[in-house]
Amino acid sequence: MKRWLTFAWIAALRFLSEGRMQTGFILGGIAIGVGVIVFMSAMLTSVQTNFTNRVLTSQPQISLQPPDEVARPLRQKDEVIEAAIVQRPTQRVLSLDQWQTILARMRARTDVLIATPSVSGSALAVRGDASRSVGILGMEPDDYFRIVRLPDYIVSGEASLGTDDILVGLDLANDLGATVGDKLNLATGNGGNRILTIRGIFDLGNKGVNERNTYVQLRTAQSLLNLIGGVTDIALTVTDVYAAETVAKDIGAILPVKAESWIVTNAQFFTAIRAQTLSSLLIRSFVGLSVAFGIAAVLIVSVLQRSKDIGILRAMGSSRGQILRIFLIQGGVLGFVGSLVGCALGAAALLAWHRYARQPNGAELFPLIVQPSLFVWSAVLATLTGVIAGIVPALRAARLDPVEAIRG
Repeated sequence: MKRWLTFAWIAALRFLSEGRMQTGFILGGIAIGVGVIVFMSAMLTSVQTNFTNRVLTSQPQISLQPPDEVARPLRQKDEVIEAAIVQRPTQRVLSLDQWQTILARMRARTDVLIATPSVSGSALAVRGDASRSVGILGMEPDDYFRIVRLPDYIVSGEASLGTDDILVGLDLANDLGATVGDKLNLATGNGGNRILTIRGIFDLGNKGVNERNTYVQLRTAQSLLNLIGGVTDIALTVTDVYAAETVAKDIGAILPVKAESWIVTNAQFFTAIRAQTLSSLLIRSFVGLSVAFGIAAVLIVSVLQRSKDIGILRAMGSSRGQILRIFLIQGGVLGFVGSLVGCALGAAALLAWHRYARQPNGAELFPLIVQPSLFVWSAVLATLTGVIAGIVPALRAARLDPVEAIRG
């Protein structure tokens, strides 16, 4: 195999093999550093993907609602304001104006995947002596469940809805002492009243949501909230979830609606994600720097130890470029081999963590996402880091004067 290698490669590999102990130590350090980077990157990706999927499967990506009602000051003919203080009016439950036309336009957009109408309002849920204030959301299950994947969170019963059925959260069911098949009496502030049967109980992983949210058929909510033929929201999903705010602003600019994206309604979530990403990036950067300085330190020591060998090579006719390449190759080989071992360590740590880190009921904490590209990029970056770290030692070796190096 050596006959296929250049002089620089042969000399670099010879230098590495002769200093087995220091080579082994630096390979171990590189492997640990790369393993930490692989483990943290995969964990961060898994956590963020799990959180994002949780958010996106429990609410629409964009919600279109009627504009807020605004109080206008009274003016006399001479343009003098009659009322000096204008208070914000209470927001009534209103239907979207010409919602059928808006719905058709949304379904015609190329950047919108699903558009479906819904009606939302508040009511009082009563069962026996127990009562709770709840939020009613009426929708068309076939379309709405493609946006909010409520069937995936059903813990009891089923997600099918008839005109006299209702889906309630786990905490609300516990507060009312209700189970699947029990009756709930829903009463609204405008006089609506309906007795509904609990068809299913869901758990969205949020106590506040589980205590308040209820789901019924669209016509049932329209009847309860006295909005026959009207809708209060149009729920949308878009082709690019991270462009939802841009799409919402565009819709709000051309239509008389209030368009809110999931990015705005979950601002704190994005703040936490950005903070988590930044902290992880800083940790990985410091680990990478420690690996680079470790490689540089080993190569500098190697230059000092082999100054006579370098002088002899220069005296025998080796060029400065060949000496330079010897130590750059050493840095690249250390980075590449260390990255391979580090990727294996990182993968083993991820599998061990996923196997033993469990919820109290034995279920996984969240799905582990490991992308093959993570290992490829880790190997490439570690190799480049090794080459870059070897630049200073390589330049120092190439500048050695042969006579002075041999004299020692």
